[in-house]
Amino acid sequence: MNDDLYPANPVLLVDDEQQALTSMTHTLLAAGITHTLACLDSRNVLPLAAARDIEAVLLDLTMPDLTGEEVLALLARDFPHVPVIVITGVHEIDTAVRCLKIGAFDYLTKPVEPGRITASLRHALELRRLQRENSSLKKRIFPGCLEHPEAFAHIITNDSTMYAVFQYCEAIAPSGLPVLITGETGTGKELIARSIHALSGRQGQFVPVNVAGLDENVFSDTLFGHRKGAFTGADEARQGLIVKASGGTLFLDEIGDLHPASQVKLLRLLQEREYFPLGSDVPKEANVRIVAATNRDIQDLQQKGGNFRKDLFYRLCSHHIQIPPVRQRMDDLQLLCEHFLDEASRALNIAPPGSCDSLLASLSAYDFPGNIRELQAIIYNAVSSHSFESLPKPAGNKPAPLQDSSKTADTLLFAGNLPTLDRACDMLIGEALRRSGGNQTLAAKMLGISRQTLIRSLKKDRHS
Repeated sequence: MNDDLYPANPVLLVDDEQQALTSMTHTLLAAGITHTLACLDSRNVLPLAAARDIEAVLLDLTMPDLTGEEVLALLARDFPHVPVIVITGVHEIDTAVRCLKIGAFDYLTKPVEPGRITASLRHALELRRLQRENSSLKKRIFPGCLEHPEAFAHIITNDSTMYAVFQYCEAIAPSGLPVLITGETGTGKELIARSIHALSGRQGQFVPVNVAGLDENVFSDTLFGHRKGAFTGADEARQGLIVKASGGTLFLDEIGDLHPASQVKLLRLLQEREYFPLGSDVPKEANVRIVAATNRDIQDLQQKGGNFRKDLFYRLCSHHIQIPPVRQRMDDLQLLCEHFLDEASRALNIAPPGSCDSLLASLSAYDFPGNIRELQAIIYNAVSSHSFESLPKPAGNKPAPLQDSSKTADTLLFAGNLPTLDRACDMLIGEALRRSGGNQTLAAKMLGISRQTLIRSLKKDRHS
């Protein structure tokens, strides 16, 4: 029965008059919108929205207890992704402007033709559909190759998950909407932000700024600038980074640590595309794309009572990119080690202290909590000290690093009868996998075979 409902999630109708709710339900039913939920008491709107996935809201303004404007503000704060259409008998332009600035999707005054209501609602439902498509886009692995691989030339990878990230970046770069990049420290969030800017076609600069720990005034002065005399010591006017990044991209790093008062100002910038320099009461228009990054789980922080605004989070999340940590892309370890060994050797004018194979064997069981940045530091330290002795130890129950095979004798010891050739191959593959911590690429390199040959051998063993 639910398969026949449209839309899949209910449209919430809010009015304190039963007759108005009944009339609205029949109007929508005649237009094929069969999934509705009526609410007579405005105080129940937020609990209903929290309990159900609401597709859209049709909201009356004149109600007791909580007015429609108050309900609209609460919905915009806690459920900014849900479009709200205001339907009211109030014919005041100021009220309409106020509601639209709060976040109303549309504002209709009674009497309203049924066709106008259904057309507005269908536009709102289409918006939700596009939001869902955009959300699912980043989870898909697109077929084909990158159209602009040069934009990612500075990122060393052969990992399929990273290529899916690149393809998503190509898809969303021209849109101009805000982007939120999340991932552990050292995963390369700024590199992805620079790639998005390069792909966007925007002619302005890429301007990065770390906003962690900036108080409200420093944040405002840094981004928005100030007028002469705005505060003691402001002897000259200053243009903020928004002007510097005009026509380009402003990259806000560590956005998860942004001061609550600064969050309000950033939200206004995203909503209104305007800002106030310190000491000025005349707004300036902002022509800049915002890309933000954080190594914190903002949604988890909110659930635990954190102070990051939901409405700001949803504004920033027009596009969301999650970068995997190094431990989830260990097939890239050889590429990264070779790159950083070569880079460190040239930068320090020192030959590497050993082979890349011995370095890989030593690092293959390490978790890399600092990710790419930590790996780079490890290799630079090893090259500068001309020793692999100080490499980090593996965490947990993972196997210990291998010794350099060049320092050990190639000796095999057998007790009792010799194993068959097939059995010896299985034992050798098992030992290589144990020493590499399960990394098939590294195990294949130890055995002197391709990864594909190793995989075929493993499949053959399972099927025998």
